[in-house]
Amino acid sequence: MNVFASDEVDAVMLSLKVAATAVAASAPLAIAAAIALARWRFRGKILVDALIHLPLVLPPVLTGYVLLVLLGRHGAIGARLHDWLGIEVAFRWTGAVIAAAVMAFPLFVRAVRLSIEAIPRDLDEVAASLGAGRWQRFWRVLLPLSLPGIVAGSTLAFAKALGEFGATITFVSNIPGQTRTIALAIQSLIQVPDGDAGIARLAMVSVALSLGALAASEWMTRRARNRRTSA
Repeated sequence: MNVFASDEVDAVMLSLKVAATAVAASAPLAIAAAIALARWRFRGKILVDALIHLPLVLPPVLTGYVLLVLLGRHGAIGARLHDWLGIEVAFRWTGAVIAAAVMAFPLFVRAVRLSIEAIPRDLDEVAASLGAGRWQRFWRVLLPLSLPGIVAGSTLAFAKALGEFGATITFVSNIPGQTRTIALAIQSLIQVPDGDAGIARLAMVSVALSLGALAASEWMTRRARNRRTSA
């Protein structure tokens, strides 16, 4: 006899899929944004920093509404994606990925930025003096030394994406088998008189996944730091 109902299993699998895809898709942009904020000087830097962290302070429902206005079927960007490329993300699992990525992005950027800021600039200057180009310095100096921050940031982003609720339900609704993640499934079960057992099961899975992600992050971060120390 199965412990979990089929719709609960679907919610867990979809949550893992959405969270993992959100982290993988946002990683390059998060690293690039962290490097720009940590190392570059440019006009409007404070504004860019504020915009990146805006989802942390805005109500998640408002963030979801903005995504719906921009990327919905008749939105400023969504209409063109649909007409030109046949792509539609609102009320799809891909839209849940976008909502999760937007909400988790500030945490990802902040963790990587702090790691990069802890790297002495002298190392980059020494590498440049030895003839290393910009990309060589990135791949051989900056990226390896900032790996603990990238690991920490990706884990935080994964955990945030795993539990995202407000922006997701506003942007992609709560559709069973398509957009219903763990958080949305729990919200649905709250409205059912005998939903306590299902809530308890999903809560245990959510806690286990979060603790597992944190434990894996700590292990990988320590390993990366040990490699950096021994290098």
